Amino acid sequence: MIELDDIDKRIVAALQAEGRLPIVDLADRVGLSPTPCQRRVKRLEEEGVITRYAALVSPPAMGLGLQALVQVTLDDHSEKVVEAFEAEIRARPEVVACYAVTGDMDFLLHVLTPDLASFSDFALKALLRMPGVRGTRSSFIMQAVKTDLAWAPVPQSPARKSR
Repeated sequence: MIELDDIDKRIVAALQAEGRLPIVDLADRVGLSPTPCQRRVKRLEEEGVITRYAALVSPPAMGLGLQALVQVTLDDHSEKVVEAFEAEIRARPEVVACYAVTGDMDFLLHVLTPDLASFSDFALKALLRMPGVRGTRSSFIMQAVKTDLAWAPVPQSPARKSR
């Protein structure tokens, strides 16, 4: 794991809040001159701290009004079946996130579709027919209470000395 100092954390936090921030403005925000700031950003990218840049988009604004969390249980956990399942999931545009998890299920999917009919089509004609799928359980998201998909480590303020 890479060691991040407070300046690195401030850089990451600033880019999380505003990914298109010009390097001059970023440098000013974190207290560096542009050249060392650019070197730090490049190092953070090369070391995998910053993995990519993207725009956060509103699903309803894109016509994706239904969101679901789908628990998937496999009946076969052989490497071949799991790899085939994962490959099929990666190819499905409705699945925006897939996590291998512990507990009663094997995978948790975040699925976006335009409506219930589209979700039903995905679930019945695609998901349930994928390799190794024994069963699924879907929960529909009624309201997003918090969606901080862009997050960053918060720099720790120096410890206050007591008087």
